[in-house]
Amino acid sequence: MSVLASLVRAYERMPDAPPFGYSSERIGVVISLNEDGSVAHVIDWRETEGKKRVGRMMEVPQPVKRTAGIAANFLWDKTSYALGLTAGSGKRLAAEHAAFVALHDEVLANSGDTGLSALLAFLHKDHSHVTACPGWNDELMDLNVAFCLETERRQNILLHDRMAAREIWQHVGEQETGESVACLVTGRSAFPSRLHPSIKGVWGAQSSGAAIVSFNLDAFTSYGHEQGANAPVSPHAAFAYTTALNRFLATGSGHRLQIGDTSIVFWADAEDAEIASLAEAMASGMLEPGEEAGFVADERDKVTASSTQTVGNQLERLRKGVPLAEIEPRLTTGVRFFVLGLAPNAARLSVRFYFEDTFGAFAENYRRFCADMRIEPPPRGEIVPLWRYVLETASMGKKDNVLRNLAGEWLRAALAGIDYPNSMLGAILLRIRADKEVNALRAAILKAVLVRNRQMEVPVALDPDQRNKGYVLGRLFAVYEEIQREALGRNVNATIKDKFYGSASATPRKVFAMLEAGSANHLAKIGKMNMGRRVNLEKKVGAIMDLMEAADDPFPASFSAEQQALFGLGYYHENSARFSKHSSPANSSDSIEEGADR
Repeated sequence: MSVLASLVRAYERMPDAPPFGYSSERIGVVISLNEDGSVAHVIDWRETEGKKRVGRMMEVPQPVKRTAGIAANFLWDKTSYALGLTAGSGKRLAAEHAAFVALHDEVLANSGDTGLSALLAFLHKDHSHVTACPGWNDELMDLNVAFCLETERRQNILLHDRMAAREIWQHVGEQETGESVACLVTGRSAFPSRLHPSIKGVWGAQSSGAAIVSFNLDAFTSYGHEQGANAPVSPHAAFAYTTALNRFLATGSGHRLQIGDTSIVFWADAEDAEIASLAEAMASGMLEPGEEAGFVADERDKVTASSTQTVGNQLERLRKGVPLAEIEPRLTTGVRFFVLGLAPNAARLSVRFYFEDTFGAFAENYRRFCADMRIEPPPRGEIVPLWRYVLETASMGKKDNVLRNLAGEWLRAALAGIDYPNSMLGAILLRIRADKEVNALRAAILKAVLVRNRQMEVPVALDPDQRNKGYVLGRLFAVYEEIQREALGRNVNATIKDKFYGSASATPRKVFAMLEAGSANHLAKIGKMNMGRRVNLEKKVGAIMDLMEAADDPFPASFSAEQQALFGLGYYHENSARFSKHSSPANSSDSIEEGADR
């Protein structure tokens, strides 16, 4: 199923989706009119969100698509159009307000409806008195304005809610031009939509909205068709896919995730809406652990605490390797799952990736991902979301510094079960060499890439019998650092890791002979303080060196990227074992000796 077709299906499944021709927009001002067109009240319709006051979401006739031209909305618009008032320079103020008046003069001329007639009368009055009405303040300038009759104000019935207004708007929407053709999304015959509604909420795109389907140059045309006729999509399909996508991209929707410059949305499709909602709640917890409670299947029926706990327990079992068929059999058949990654591209949107499969396949790929990322000791704190790993490649751990395309490729690999991006290995090794930090997340990434992309057998926890030279030298480097700390004190300003990790992992021969000599001096100093501790450390070094083949050069001239990754894993495992409460058998004597010292 194509991206647009799946979004149309998602729109049709939404129980509270706006009807065709309407959309949810923020309205900041409501002007109540008397039947003669005079202003009865000016109502500040804003609500508080955080520290700001913003307009409330309201279902209104779908806005026109504005570029550089002037075009008015039906029965609502910002103050410059609806009232002829603006806080800016107002260079186009007269033309914008004239467009709003002309539209309604044409469309409402013969309506005969009391409310719509009141609006026409209002539009032909002097609006300067609006700012003098009680309730007006300059903060309302340039917000969106809607209208109501004073007699219906307390019932919250707006002019665009009136039956006469809805019938007129439906008639306006049906006035299509051009040749009827087959819609590329639905296959039904219809007039193609010339301009598709704007898509908002994509990070980095224009705040007024951007487009996935758009043609603005002659080079993009085909057979003389203009704009949307090059890729004919019916108005209903264009409205449906953009409405669904805008709903998913909205803040707090529970259907979106931001990684770097990629805005990611996901949704499920099933005959049973409850099953689809459950799949989306589980997916939300997979992509953003702890966020499954934020998913709203229906505005009238939020996920309860008990159901949230159930989803959390199901996800915990999935992460531990239990198949989805044992956890929730209803999700294994008849449920499709979709993931779409979008990135800004001027006034348009680029599709970074699109993933579609059964929810069972998606869950299995996630289970495999968790197995790939399993490392001992594990990361501290809560379960790590998928996007968090990508931050390990970024300078200072900031999302804005994530390499372009890497975030989308990483998530796509995790969800689709394909190889991880090869650039991930190089990016992690580069970051380790830059800041000398080998943490659990980075070690997990190194292990995952080696296991999936290189089909290598990589230990999850410290393996005292592993003979891979990269892994062994990583362990040895960690022991040399431990010896240095024992000799110089725990608060040494710069250890050998800070000075030599990069060269030791890439060109061992240049560094390890020097480290070996320095370690001998440090051991001599330790022996003067605690001979038992020196003996244990010498045994540890000897046990690691015994893993080297006698005929081999213990310190190769250079290491490949794979060997550097194993070096990092060996370092992480050996270094972490010193702080583990339950040390491996190889380190048990050290633990006893250290306990005696204390």
